[in-house]
Amino acid sequence: MAGEQLKVLNALDVAKTQWYHFTAIVIAGMGFFTDAYDLFCISLVTKLLGRIYYHEEGSHKPGSLPSNVAAAVNGVAFCGTLSGQLFFGWLGDKMGRKRVYGMTLMLMVICSIASGLSFGKDPKGVMATLCFFRFWLGFGIGGDYPLSATIMSEYANKKTRGAFIAAVFAMQGFGILAGGMVAIIVAAAFKAQYPAPIYAVDAIRSTGPEADYVWRIILMFGAVPAAVTYYWRMKMPETARYTALVAKNAKQAAADMSKVLQVDLEAEQGKIERISNDKGNDFGLFSSQFVRRHGLHLLGTTSTWFLLDIAFYSQNLFQKDIFSAIGWIPKAETMNALEEVYKIGRAQTLIALCSTVPGYWFTVALIDKMGRFAIQLMGFFFMTVFMFALAIPYHHWTLPDNRIGFVVIYSFTFFFANFGPNATTFVVPAEIFPARLRSTCHGISAASGKAGAMVGAFGFLYLADTGVKRALIILGVVNLLGMLFTFLVPEAKGKSLEEMSGEAEEENGTERTIPV
Repeated sequence: MAGEQLKVLNALDVAKTQWYHFTAIVIAGMGFFTDAYDLFCISLVTKLLGRIYYHEEGSHKPGSLPSNVAAAVNGVAFCGTLSGQLFFGWLGDKMGRKRVYGMTLMLMVICSIASGLSFGKDPKGVMATLCFFRFWLGFGIGGDYPLSATIMSEYANKKTRGAFIAAVFAMQGFGILAGGMVAIIVAAAFKAQYPAPIYAVDAIRSTGPEADYVWRIILMFGAVPAAVTYYWRMKMPETARYTALVAKNAKQAAADMSKVLQVDLEAEQGKIERISNDKGNDFGLFSSQFVRRHGLHLLGTTSTWFLLDIAFYSQNLFQKDIFSAIGWIPKAETMNALEEVYKIGRAQTLIALCSTVPGYWFTVALIDKMGRFAIQLMGFFFMTVFMFALAIPYHHWTLPDNRIGFVVIYSFTFFFANFGPNATTFVVPAEIFPARLRSTCHGISAASGKAGAMVGAFGFLYLADTGVKRALIILGVVNLLGMLFTFLVPEAKGKSLEEMSGEAEEENGTERTIPV
C-alpha cells in the first residue's frame, strides 16, 4: 500500500530519526511548555491575590479570594482553552498548520504580558481585567493543542511517531516544573530584599507593597518561552501532508520536504489530482460517510479525554489539602505573603519532579513498544484501583500515622494518569483521522477534555463538601468508564497516517469496510 502512497509521504514515514525530528519536538513542545506554565501558574498566586486584595481588618487569617472570584480566576482560562481548541482546530484544516500556529503563539505572548498588567487598584478592576486577559490567553493555548499534535504527527516517521507526539505533550511536565521554579526564585529574591513579619505578628506589614509585583512577574514570565519560539516556528515549512493532501500542491510539498529530509523528491501532481477527483475522498465532518468510517473513533477519543480530565483535574484539587496534611505548607497565619508563595511553589515543584514528569517520559519511552491502546487501558485500570484503594478504607487514611501511605497512593494515581490516558488521549486523535479533518477532530477531542476539566474543577468543589470518600468513589467509577470507552479507540502503532485514516485505501480506489 505504501507503493501507492505519495513518495513524499512515504519518505517521511520511512525516514530515520534525525535532527529535524528533534527540532520539530522542541518547536512544537515549547508551545506546550508555555501552555502548561500559563495554565498552572495561576494556582501559585491565588493565595497571594487573596492576601493583597481581600485583606479584612482585624481578621485572624489572611485574606483569601471569595469562592466565586477564585472559581472565575482559575476557570476562565479553561473556558478560553475549550473555545480555542474548537476554533483553531477548524482553522488549522482551512488555512494550514503553520500559519495558524503563529497566530496562537502571538496571542499567548500578548495575553501573558497583559494579564500581568491588570489595571486598577481596587479588587474588582484587577480581577475583571485579569479574567478578561486569561480568557484570551486560554483561547491561544487552546489552539496549540490540535496544532502541536497535528504538526508533530505529520512530520514524524511511522516507527517512532507515538514517542515524538508524546514528547511534545511531555513538555507540559517541564512547564509545570518551570512554574514552580519561577515562583520559588521570584519569591526568594523579593523575600531576601524586603523581609516582612509573619501574619500573626503584623497583619498589614506581612504583605508588603512589593508583593503586588511578585504575582505579575510570575504570570508575565509565560511570554518568554513563547516569544523565543516564534521565530523558529515561522521558519518551519508547512507539513507535507497538509500541502499535498489538503492544499493539493505536490510541487511545494516535494520542495519543502526535500530541504527537510535532504533528499531529492519528485512532485507527483498527477497522483494528487487523481486522489482529489476520487469522490470517496472528499467527505466532510458532518457526512454519513464520516460517521460510518470514523464516528466510533471520534466517540472514543472524545469520551476518554472527557472522562480522564474529570478525574485528573479533580485530583489536582485535593493537592493543597494533602500538602497541608503532611506539613509541606504550614498554616497561612504562620507565614508572610512571600513565604507562602515560596512554599506553594516548592510543593508544586516536588510533585512535578516525583510523579508528573516521570510519568510522561515513561509514555515516551514505551508508547511505540506497548502501543497506545495498552498504555491507555493500563493507566485507566490502575487509576481505578488506586482511587478505590483510597476511597473504601478512607477513614484509615485520615489517621495521622497513615498519611504518608495516602500520599504515596495519591502520587501513583498521578503517575498512571501521565503514563497512561493523559498522554495517549493527546496522541491518538492526531493519528487516526484524514488529513483534511485531522486538526478539527483533534480540537473536538481536546475540547471534550476541557469540558471534563470544568466538570472536575467546579463539580467536585461542591461534591467534596458532601464528603471526600464519596468524591473518591465517583472518581473511581469515572476511571472505570474511561477504561470501557478505550475499546472504541483503534491502535495506530507502526501504521502510516494514511493507513489509519483510510486515505491509503482511497488512493487504491478501494472502499474501507471495517475499522482499523
